[in-house]
Amino acid sequence: MFAAHSNLAQICSIHDLQALARKRVPKMFYDYVDSGAWSERTYDSNHSDFNDLLFRQRVGVDVAQRSTASLMAQTPVTMPVALAPVGLAGMQYPDGEILAARAAEAFGIPFALSSLSICSIEDVARQTHQPFWFQLYVFKDRDFTLQLMERARKAGCKTLVVTMDLPIMGQRHKDVKNRLSAPPRITATSLIQFLNRPVWCWKMAFSSHHTFGNIVGHAKGVNNLRSLAVWTSEQLDASLSWKDIQWIRDHWDGYLIIKGILNTEDLYRTIDAGAQAVVVSNHGGRQLDGAPSTIRTVAGLVKAANQQVDVLLDSGVRSGQDVLKAIALGAQGVLVGRAFAYGLGAAGEAGVTRALEIIHKELESTMALIGETKISSLGAHNLIIPDQFSI
Repeated sequence: MFAAHSNLAQICSIHDLQALARKRVPKMFYDYVDSGAWSERTYDSNHSDFNDLLFRQRVGVDVAQRSTASLMAQTPVTMPVALAPVGLAGMQYPDGEILAARAAEAFGIPFALSSLSICSIEDVARQTHQPFWFQLYVFKDRDFTLQLMERARKAGCKTLVVTMDLPIMGQRHKDVKNRLSAPPRITATSLIQFLNRPVWCWKMAFSSHHTFGNIVGHAKGVNNLRSLAVWTSEQLDASLSWKDIQWIRDHWDGYLIIKGILNTEDLYRTIDAGAQAVVVSNHGGRQLDGAPSTIRTVAGLVKAANQQVDVLLDSGVRSGQDVLKAIALGAQGVLVGRAFAYGLGAAGEAGVTRALEIIHKELESTMALIGETKISSLGAHNLIIPDQFSI
């Protein structure tokens, strides 16, 4: 598997993949993944707050037989992890969404395709065998939004992930400074970035996927870069409300996940709307800077949910130990975005697979060292929890 990327044998952590991605991906697209909004305070705390939770080591327990198998969105998985929807993943590596979906499928975990993917719903469906999740933004053009849901349904998607925390774009300073677009605008600055990444350019030249595949040729009047830029700048909907979620529920009879929940009021509205799951998320620190980290928030929301909906978590997960901590606080599973995007940028499909192998090994070995043999046995008893983590 790693013949074309022999250096992956020396990759031991997600941080190693991140360092390799930084060397291989043009700066504007690397920065798109590796950044947060405004001061990046929430982006930083999402990950650093995991470190405040300590493990309770146990010895003298038979842990010879361990299993990370679980359920996510009523689907059996090899570990309670899904690949989160990442916009522009196909600019981290050519055909990136297809490659990530194939890696997830082979590993036995879900893949969520972003509305703002480079490879389209149909592109990914043609290259995979199992149903993937589709992440939906509710655009001002409700007919187009409905069209996206129908295309996902026809592609075999059974799970819809609706993102609620993007009524307007967060202040992402690096994207503004880099003049981010897909396909990228050719300027002196961007040209220098690409010349510094000749392998990326060479591989990208052999891909036919260079812009938002779910939008161009599908949204009304969007058929080139200029019309795409106008459309995307106008389509985020500040009027998005819970009435729109009810409208989606009326048109989607599959599994419904609402992403972007950080407080009990919104959790209860999600339950009332008939969703089966929520993702405790602050958009990876890319929207409301100054929001609390998700790992500090999840336990209280699990308690409030009272098993009426499944509670998943994203934002800040960089290791199998992070996964274990989220599960121990009550989450049924986690979504990883940057962790797999670093692998994708580093080495394509093999890099995503390596990221999943790292997370799985860390999860399984940590289970052994805290005296647990199965995911369903994990709980708050496995952690030393500071007072500021309300549970």
